[in-house]
Amino acid sequence: MPHIIVEYTNNIAGEAEIPALLKKINETLIAQDGVFPTGGIRARAIRLTDYYIADGSADDAFVHTTLKIAPGRSGEVKKKTCDDLFQMMEEHFTELFQKRYIALSMELAEFSEGSTYKKNTIHKRFT
Repeated sequence: MPHIIVEYTNNIAGEAEIPALLKKINETLIAQDGVFPTGGIRARAIRLTDYYIADGSADDAFVHTTLKIAPGRSGEVKKKTCDDLFQMMEEHFTELFQKRYIALSMELAEFSEGSTYKKNTIHKRFT
C-alpha cells in the first residue's frame, strides 16, 4: 500500500498527460519520508467513457483520485500526504483549468487490516 486510482473523463485524454501524472504521484508518495514502502506503491488510471456532469449542457470534465492506505498513520501524516498530492495535481492540471471547465477531487480511504490480503515480492528490491 498505498494504491492510488485516478479516474478521468475521456474528453481530456489527449491533454491530461495521465502517464506523467502517475509518475508524479509515485514520486510524491516516495518523498513522504519513508511513510509508504516504495515496493507497495501502485498508481493506475481509469479513462471514463460513460459519464454525465452537471446538467450535461457543456463539455465539462473531471479527475477524481482515490488514495487507499492501510491504517496506522497519524492524522498529521495523512494530511501532509494528501496536501502534497493535491497540490501536485493542481499544478499538473494548471493549463487545463485555464482552458476548460474541469473538476478535480481527491479522497482518502483507509482499509482495515482484516479486510485486505497481500503477497508482494517487489519489496525485496527495496530492502
